[in-house]
Amino acid sequence: MEERGTRKVSLRGWGGVATMAVACALTVVFALLLPLTQRGGAVGGDGSTGAGPGGVAAGVQARADDCDADVEGKEPERSVSRSGSDSGGAVQAIMDRGYVSVGVDQNSYRWGYRDPNNLDESSELEGFDIDLAHEIAREILGSPDKIRFKAIPTNQRIPAIQRGDVDMVVRTMTISCERLKDVDFSTAYFQTGQQVLAPKASDIDGFDKSLGGKRVCSAAGSTAESALKQGRTDRKIPADTDISETVPNQLDCLVRLQLGEVDAVVTDGALAASQAAQDPTVQLKGEPFTKEYYGVAMKKGSDELVRRVNGILEDYRKSGGWQKSYDHWLKQALGASEGPPAPKYK
Repeated sequence: MEERGTRKVSLRGWGGVATMAVACALTVVFALLLPLTQRGGAVGGDGSTGAGPGGVAAGVQARADDCDADVEGKEPERSVSRSGSDSGGAVQAIMDRGYVSVGVDQNSYRWGYRDPNNLDESSELEGFDIDLAHEIAREILGSPDKIRFKAIPTNQRIPAIQRGDVDMVVRTMTISCERLKDVDFSTAYFQTGQQVLAPKASDIDGFDKSLGGKRVCSAAGSTAESALKQGRTDRKIPADTDISETVPNQLDCLVRLQLGEVDAVVTDGALAASQAAQDPTVQLKGEPFTKEYYGVAMKKGSDELVRRVNGILEDYRKSGGWQKSYDHWLKQALGASEGPPAPKYK
């Protein structure tokens, strides 16, 4: 992996509730400012990241009705085989345009965020997902700088891809059978699972009966929201657990937790651990109760682009780039890693 001279920042945490609330309020402002590449890319006149993906090839990605997370061989994280070729409509469109447009988060600590100690518009995006996005740009276009970011709320990830606002989304996005109806995914680049985040002083033990009568927050359109609904149906959590509080961005749940407006948050354990690192008054409760994988999401049918990204991910794993990024951004919160998940192909 090419050394990019990533700027190191002092990760001192976000302080109290007031600072977090301000940071969330600034999300709307930064969403308008974000389509600036980290290293000098231009902004389209409409404030967007520029043109969306070009033509698409006929896809052979797994269909949602062929997918069953509990059946070997039908796991949703299985993707089309890798390719090192830049042929194909969507890949060629990116090359002709001269930059790749990527939907990201700008508020997920250590994943995709701006240094909270430097909230001016020139502050660079950084984190584990941001490193991966730069690697994709470097492999396709020869430079990690040829990229434009667009801030996308959790509940707008799929619509942004379908509209062609971005070429792909690299935003802690879980691969699922349900989502395969709407978008295609690369092979998995990270394993995680849903987990409960609550105040240390809380009597909540995890995803169990201790959530009875509690107010639980999740991001709209997230796998956490689906897990909460399924948990009540399966009676893994009590029927009186209030799961009605949903927000556009997952970080908003942490703010509500800090303000006492909810009693707990359900989200990916990898995100929750990073949030616990921001706020020492909260902690993960219980073990992960699902097994999930993050993938790069792309427009349905953009088969050659998916293949190209899968090839990039294989190189990223083998070169040590993945491990280097993990150690820099995530090891402190998540501990030592056994490495990236192995790719699964159809």
